Amino acid sequence: MRRSLARSNLTRRSLLRGVLGGGTVALGLPWLEAVAQAAPRSSTPESGPVRMAALFMPNGVHPDMWTPEGTGRNFQLSPTLSPLEAYKDNLLVLTNLWNAASKPGDGHYVKCAGFLTSTTITKTLGHDISANGVSMDQIAAARLGDRTPLPSLELCTAPVKTGVDRNVGYTRVYGSHIAWKGPTQPLAREIDPRQAYERLFRATQPATDSAKRDLLLLDRVLDDAKALKKDLGVEDRLRMDEYLSVVRSLEQRLDRASKPGKSPWKPKAPVKLEEAPEGVPEAFPEHMRLMLDVMALAFQTDTTRISTFMMGASVSNVNMSFIEGVDGSHHSISHHQQDPDEMRQYQLINRWHIEQYGYLLGKLQSIQEGERTLLDNSMILLGSGFRDGQQHNPHNLPIVVAGKAGGRIDSGQHLVYGEDSPLSNLYVSMLEAFGSPVERFADSTGPLQGVLKA
Repeated sequence: MRRSLARSNLTRRSLLRGVLGGGTVALGLPWLEAVAQAAPRSSTPESGPVRMAALFMPNGVHPDMWTPEGTGRNFQLSPTLSPLEAYKDNLLVLTNLWNAASKPGDGHYVKCAGFLTSTTITKTLGHDISANGVSMDQIAAARLGDRTPLPSLELCTAPVKTGVDRNVGYTRVYGSHIAWKGPTQPLAREIDPRQAYERLFRATQPATDSAKRDLLLLDRVLDDAKALKKDLGVEDRLRMDEYLSVVRSLEQRLDRASKPGKSPWKPKAPVKLEEAPEGVPEAFPEHMRLMLDVMALAFQTDTTRISTFMMGASVSNVNMSFIEGVDGSHHSISHHQQDPDEMRQYQLINRWHIEQYGYLLGKLQSIQEGERTLLDNSMILLGSGFRDGQQHNPHNLPIVVAGKAGGRIDSGQHLVYGEDSPLSNLYVSMLEAFGSPVERFADSTGPLQGVLKA
């Protein structure tokens, strides 16, 4: 007899979980108030497909240490960006972009949750969360995500925060999400590198019998989810309906995989279970690198072509004292109040994040795909939702894009735009380069000039 789902026992990890072939398979629920309260244009096979990633860097940057000197192709990287010198020809540094929709609202949450949607999130204490839009990565996933076992992969280094930030009147859930499948459906992020790795392993196994067993498990998950709906409030039922639509999409993919000859996808590289990380390491730098390794492997194997990674949740206060010259926590130091020593440490933290970005670029560049590298076939966005952590200023955002998107991105430039040019124009350009063009996205006015090759 299937166990009952008592309301008092609702947790994301325990709610919809099944055992398959001696291992555990978990499907993450959408964020639910009840849970919170209880706990490309086509490429040839030789050239490789285009991949797209968005990395979110919390707490802004030292505003005077980010912008390169010079414009166009004649530019010098700034002190913060200098770790990327080896990848300069693969970079676009973009100056004077802003997210106009994130200007209303205090603090971090509007700038984080709306980073990839270019919309203004609903101010709420938790019962009616909404980004009021779909994130640009999920626009791409909705169009092309069925070409790979995982439509997209969401990663982070910190668990979802719940409760309310009384200083600004927003639920902390907003600070944990940048990827939105629907206006009220933030996507679950994986924070354990082993579990993320095992997702790739399962996805790359072509065994028909495995797909059939997964379908049986999915049927049980759907039964449990339907039984749960009667115990939810109105808002949570809406979120559950959206969740079930995603699960049914997964069910269709598994059905195709269970039929011989019906699933043409094959992994481009092996994923060996014995090479899986042990779990979440105690050292934050190692945790960061392992998550970047997983993203690189996901792209190398073609398990997914779309990924997001939150280097930290919004208002991240990770102790950064492992960096030489830093003594304190990230969020606290970002509120530097113009103190020279605090600003010096702030810049060192920013530079460390850029070094991690460079680590990912190096991994991608080392992987050959025909005559190109995986970095050549990718576009990897890195940015923050505001510029200066002291002011929470959404003007002139720190934004950089690496990779050539299979030759579609005109990289190797520092592009300076008119003051307050829409960040959403960059997203229009990236979606075009990925092969999922849109006429408009949020407040866009068109593609961002100079990004795409003519």
